[in-house]
Amino acid sequence: MTLLAILLGTLAAGIGSVWLAAWLSFGILSRYTQHMLSLAAGALLATAFLHLLPEAFEAGVEPHNLFMTLLFGLLFFFLLDKAELWHHGHEHHHGPVLESHPHNHEHEHEHEHKHEHNHVNAQAHNPVSGGWAILAGDSVHCFGDGVLIASAFLVDLRLGIVAALAVLAHEVPHHMGDLVVLRETSGNKQAAVLKVSLAGAITALGGVAGYLLLEQLHDILPYMLTIASSSFIYVALADLIPQLQKRLSSRETAAQIVWLLCGIGLVSAVSYLAHTNLH
Repeated sequence: MTLLAILLGTLAAGIGSVWLAAWLSFGILSRYTQHMLSLAAGALLATAFLHLLPEAFEAGVEPHNLFMTLLFGLLFFFLLDKAELWHHGHEHHHGPVLESHPHNHEHEHEHEHKHEHNHVNAQAHNPVSGGWAILAGDSVHCFGDGVLIASAFLVDLRLGIVAALAVLAHEVPHHMGDLVVLRETSGNKQAAVLKVSLAGAITALGGVAGYLLLEQLHDILPYMLTIASSSFIYVALADLIPQLQKRLSSRETAAQIVWLLCGIGLVSAVSYLAHTNLH
């Protein structure tokens, strides 16, 4: 009975939060596409610095070990980003080769030049990095959420329900940031929702693992939270913030700052309310 409740609670929190975030990002807020990058950056940074890292440090682990884990995580996601960019470039340079004929050589040259120019512009506006980093960090984060929900259900059924609702609430603004990043990397809303939903489903895996191995997982949970934090910090600073650093009018700059602060404020408020209700 308890295991079934854990499965239902973790799936509702993990996948339900993604679908709610998708409805907000691609529905009500879809016309604010450019501003969603600022919101995503703020949400990811706030999730890392105001939610995950404080939880990790409150566990009583030696701070030096957690900072080493954070540094390792940043380096790991940098290398993962490099591998993703290399893979994309490798696929692009090894595409199909069309046979060339002398009589239309000039036309093909013009077409090739236009294609290359369009491709460069597309790359400038649609960066291809950050996807794997955000999914890896999200999966680790969701696994940790599942363990936390399982531990609450093992104490009391009602506490488990409150924990699942709290996780669902504080994950919504964070998943909004994930979806914006993945839509920018792939250009496909459906693919972005599917990928983040699969990462959200890891919450259920964390719930089962927490039910079976709670004592063993309790010791490594702070390190998992720190690794997840490193992925969100890396994506925000390496992929999102650079896209915002361009010359804009004072009005557009002010809008960027407002949406960035909205992302931080939204995560902060929801996390505070979720923890207050949980306690």
